[in-house]
Amino acid sequence: MITVCILSKNSAETIRDALDSVKSFSEVLILDNGSTDNTLEIAKSYPNVRIFETPFIGFGPLRNQAAKLATHDWILALDTDESLPSALLEEINSLNLDPQIAYSMPRNNYYNGKHITGCGWSPDRVIRLYHRGQTEYSDSQVHESVNKENITLKRLKSPISHIPFRTTAEFLSKMQNYSSLFAKQYQGKRKSSIGKALFRSFFAFFRFYIIQRGFLLGAEGLIISLYNSNTVFYKYLKLWEKNQNFIDDPNL
Repeated sequence: MITVCILSKNSAETIRDALDSVKSFSEVLILDNGSTDNTLEIAKSYPNVRIFETPFIGFGPLRNQAAKLATHDWILALDTDESLPSALLEEINSLNLDPQIAYSMPRNNYYNGKHITGCGWSPDRVIRLYHRGQTEYSDSQVHESVNKENITLKRLKSPISHIPFRTTAEFLSKMQNYSSLFAKQYQGKRKSSIGKALFRSFFAFFRFYIIQRGFLLGAEGLIISLYNSNTVFYKYLKLWEKNQNFIDDPNL
């Protein structure tokens, strides 16, 4: 048996698609960290959903907390802006699950109705199905991943569907959130400066728009490349600011 574990916060615009796609699972566990919209009201309308609430402690620790609350040992981690197509459900149901194996799957990322095949969004593969007795997520504040030590990986063929942004406001909100979490995670551990922020931002745009073929994707490729570039700039600018504070007071 598998428990689907989903982290949520103010996900009313996306969570219905995610929950519709996992209706066939006996247990879907939602760990919410402070929704102020009707995310939880929507979730409560699904009979297979259990809801828990907690303060935000970082994405990796939240993933592990959700797994501990699950009824079943097999965990399928999902985001509220993701969904499982029928082909992936069939492939998961056909597996002879082995606790020593964690299962990865490709992820198709969409923006403005277009499958994004460049800009660093493709190819994209994520480990999402694992046995909680054998492994867990890292403690990273952001860009968390399943620890690969002592497990074997098996690659599934069918993809997750992912729509990370629907509006410019969502772009800006995620940029603000992820850049702040990055700075918090690496405060006092990585060096930064205004010049480094500028250089990394410029190189990020060049990498995503030119090297990773964002220019072939029209307006969507340009927007995503600019988003990635700006996110990198603010990540390192915020890290520079935090490092100044860390020098003044290492206990911050």
